[in-house]
Amino acid sequence: MRIKLLALVFGFGLGIGLLAGPAMATPARDTPWLPEAAAYRLTLFLGNLTPVPWDELGRAWEEPYRGSEYTQGALDWLAGQSSLPTEPLTAAIAREDRAAVFEAATRIISARIDEELDAALAAESPAAAQQAVRTARELYRAIEDHLAAADPEAARALGRAWLELSSATGSTGVLGAGATEPDLNAMATARVVVSDYLAANYRVADFAPRTTLTAVPETIALSGRAVTLPATLPPGSDIFDQDPLPLLVLGFEEQGIDETDLPLIAYGDMLFDSPEIFSGPAREIGIACSTCHNRSDINQRFFIPGASHQPGAVDVDGAFFNPMFNDRRADPIDIPSLRGLRFTGPYGRDGRFASIRDFTRNVIVNEFAGAEPTPFMLDALVAYMTEFDFLPNAMLTGDGRLTEAAPEAAQRGAAIFNQPFDGLNGKSCASCHVPDGNFLDRQAHDIGSVIPAYEGSRGGALDTPTLLGTVYTAPYFHDGSMPTLAAVVNWFDTTKSLGLSESERADLTAYLETVGAADEPYEDFDTENTPFRLAFAELTTFASTLDTLLPRRDTQHILLLTDTVAADLAADAGTMANLVARPEIYSLAEHLAAVGAEVRADNWAAAEASWAAFQSEAQAIEERAF
Repeated sequence: MRIKLLALVFGFGLGIGLLAGPAMATPARDTPWLPEAAAYRLTLFLGNLTPVPWDELGRAWEEPYRGSEYTQGALDWLAGQSSLPTEPLTAAIAREDRAAVFEAATRIISARIDEELDAALAAESPAAAQQAVRTARELYRAIEDHLAAADPEAARALGRAWLELSSATGSTGVLGAGATEPDLNAMATARVVVSDYLAANYRVADFAPRTTLTAVPETIALSGRAVTLPATLPPGSDIFDQDPLPLLVLGFEEQGIDETDLPLIAYGDMLFDSPEIFSGPAREIGIACSTCHNRSDINQRFFIPGASHQPGAVDVDGAFFNPMFNDRRADPIDIPSLRGLRFTGPYGRDGRFASIRDFTRNVIVNEFAGAEPTPFMLDALVAYMTEFDFLPNAMLTGDGRLTEAAPEAAQRGAAIFNQPFDGLNGKSCASCHVPDGNFLDRQAHDIGSVIPAYEGSRGGALDTPTLLGTVYTAPYFHDGSMPTLAAVVNWFDTTKSLGLSESERADLTAYLETVGAADEPYEDFDTENTPFRLAFAELTTFASTLDTLLPRRDTQHILLLTDTVAADLAADAGTMANLVARPEIYSLAEHLAAVGAEVRADNWAAAEASWAAFQSEAQAIEERAF
């Protein structure tokens, strides 16, 4: 398939009752956070990492969170909006006292809610009262989901109190007509419900010790009751597809073969898009292989505070995804491209895995805490990923030589690329980035770009990356420390004493940019090739593997497919411009979910019937709509 589309609108709650439960590869966009609420959520998230990234936690209060609509950090914001003291919080951060930071931050959020409710009651106009209540409600959001999970009865009572507060603020009417004054008695009564609960649970004198920092109410924490909290990402996170979408080049498609005729590959394609193969937070928040390796390439916008030091990077062996695999080192790496994967072994940034199969299993089980994949799952994933191909480039031949279409500067740069240098021990750039070997040598080398972890460490050797397609995969080096290919050239010239002139550096850069270019790097959408049409085709292709799985009565792999595809199909319906046709897509999703439900009930005849209904309806939609 040509597209891995992340729909931006959920289809849940629109009559798709069978679809509740499975994880989705379709994350929801986050509502903007107030500065202090964002800092509090970041405190909970970062404070639960081991080791705690104290510098980053401090910045969470000092600076606006990534993507914030506000220009001030939480501390500056509080200085202008509140009379609350922040010294207990900043002092606790300075001495790296995790418990004290949690207590001070929690008290600030609780007290800020009360400050805004005070302002609402003292407001001189309905508009001012409404704004204060809205602000208080937005601050309450910082604790709301944890409170609801831990104390649902109280959450319902508080929800009613917030509704009463909002409705009792009065109205300015329209052009003065229909204006109503605030109902101060009703506001005061509702406010007591909120404030009393906050005082008893979020502004106590001494908090009970907490192994995990959460916004669970203190009364629940003291009870010892086990609470299951929803997995969430902190403010500033971004796991959406990049825009424009990279073009996906698959070997079988280039040869005119339809994916529906390749059930193993089609199932692997589905697995690549499925959070269901992972466990823990990755599965719950909808992260799949395609989230990081966007359309076989990299996702340059991927960012999770505490796990990413910059967009396009992630620490896969940190504390967040799988605590068992936590190496207790802050070592995020630049997400590598998987284009041409069958040519680029060994695998992993340091080449520690000889086979794609071993590398894939490690990603599922160790990095993202998934269950042990079946041999069939690994076969399918490997079959699909080995179809990833490099982007076509008219300026380069198949054996790595420049064509006449390449610019003159690149032609001059080619000579420099192949020139031996004393600073490279008599070797050339081409010695490792072998042009007729897809610009790599399948070996690991220590070029000095990794700071040794300790004296005598030999851990600096990294797998030679291909140069094909690199124009679209910035930044560079394993840690993304080089922003451009020109910076890479300058680094080698400086650290290896190559002695290049300014014009030679420019020519060598031009050569790298030519080798790393492509004829069509991005997906080209038009009125016929629409995002929804391609997403619909992809999801129905995934489902086509049921023709193979149902006769085999392969329960495990059928359910993995239906749980993934039914949910995503419903979500992608939300991107349709044709609102009238949406119910048809939701109906398709229900048919597929019904297949899974009947398989779970061991009712194979009914499962076959639901699958037949899906196929018939999908065919009708395809013929009519496309």
